Amino acid sequence: MKKEKEAVISIDGNNLYHNLKAMQIKPSDLDFQKFTNYIAKHFNCSIKKVLYYNSKPDIREGEAKYYRHMSYMSEIGKIPKFEVKLRKLQTSPTKEIQKEAREAIDELELCDTCSPIVKKFLEDSIGRVKMKEKGVDILLVVDMIDIAIINNEDIACILVSGDADFIPALDILKRKGKEVFTASVVKGYARNLRQKFPYLILNRKDITENCLKKGSE
Repeated sequence: MKKEKEAVISIDGNNLYHNLKAMQIKPSDLDFQKFTNYIAKHFNCSIKKVLYYNSKPDIREGEAKYYRHMSYMSEIGKIPKFEVKLRKLQTSPTKEIQKEAREAIDELELCDTCSPIVKKFLEDSIGRVKMKEKGVDILLVVDMIDIAIINNEDIACILVSGDADFIPALDILKRKGKEVFTASVVKGYARNLRQKFPYLILNRKDITENCLKKGSE
């Protein structure tokens, strides 16, 4: 059997949170140690470090929400080998959101008849602003390149996200001879990621049977 390689696991926390909810799994029920061990084992890796990235809400949006979120982040940070990295939430204008929506629809590869109808419906439905993570994805990418390329650590890189926006950075790592893997829950897992890198699809059964806290199964 191939010897286990040390891996740095980078978790896109916001992506994971919303996709778990879409699968009707309560994010707070997830045992992150079980979760990351399950992923590392699949790729025959041992865990060197886990970097968990998420947003930091504005306390002005509600103190209860803010302290609940920060308490949750603190608990994750206490897990052995885990490090939590946060960035503040900011607002994005309608024009930017509409552009993102159009790009997302294009990825669906709808027919010429359906595509303009869906785009029009979505654009009409978008409000004036929405909360968006600014800098979280960039921070994740910079850390990944710093660890694997600048410091040239002999590690595998495991991205826990279904977001195709990370592909260019992962391509750089691959060109530099690094082993690159991706893992995501089945909801929101971009096909492009699965086509380009070894992957692990985590379905609801995988999560509920192997990755939840005791008493949550």
